Amino acid sequence: MLIEILAAAAHAAPQNKFGFKEALEQGGAVAYATVIILGIMSFGSFYILFTKLFEQQKILKQGREVRTAFWRAPSLRDGAAKLAKNSAYRQIVDDALDAEDQHKKMTDTLEAHDWMHGSLARSEAAINAKLAGGLPFLATVGATAPFIGLFGTVVGIYRALINIGLAGSASIDKVAGPVGEALIMTALGLLVAVPAVLAYNWLQSRNKRIGGEINGFATAVLANLSSNGAVKPTTAPAPAAKPAAAAAKPAAPAAAPKA
Repeated sequence: MLIEILAAAAHAAPQNKFGFKEALEQGGAVAYATVIILGIMSFGSFYILFTKLFEQQKILKQGREVRTAFWRAPSLRDGAAKLAKNSAYRQIVDDALDAEDQHKKMTDTLEAHDWMHGSLARSEAAINAKLAGGLPFLATVGATAPFIGLFGTVVGIYRALINIGLAGSASIDKVAGPVGEALIMTALGLLVAVPAVLAYNWLQSRNKRIGGEINGFATAVLANLSSNGAVKPTTAPAPAAKPAAAAAKPAAPAAAPKA
């Protein structure tokens, strides 16, 4: 008896016609296209965020290795052998050494310092351009995603007005679906845009930090080459030696002479 009552109540309960799926079905091709575009933007934003974080963390780790091991080498070529082949710092050293070799082959009066400085500047620019790759996409998503969601909102409001005109009255059952669809599109646009803007600003600030470290390293390399290896930045101090143990315990004081 109880089961029959519950089954009858379930059949009698009104079905929800205002969910997300129902809103997309009512919106038709425009709603589906808007959601697909925003979904692609969101996926691309998070993909760029995680890949750039991995790339930045790798370069920061390379910077720590340079500060601890590179400048302890007797020459730049020996120090470069300690760096990874695909390292940004290895690229700076290799470009500097190539510029030095190329200057020796020149027949004009161009100073070596100017030639190597220009070569290192080009190398820094290439590294910074690689680090900035993908950030324009984040900026584009942050700027356009709210307007794409707003486009879906406008279409939803327009459909609500059409339903009001056809029905001759603004009853809730006529406008709830289109208005709900419009609000969903607005929310989706903001959900896609806000993370993209935050990711762009965060990655940009980290790129500036890395760019400063790369610039400082390039300046140190140029100074080292210009001074024939005499100028090197201060490296991390070597671990202090353990204090030697006492050779022997102090001798016991002599006994006082007897009276």
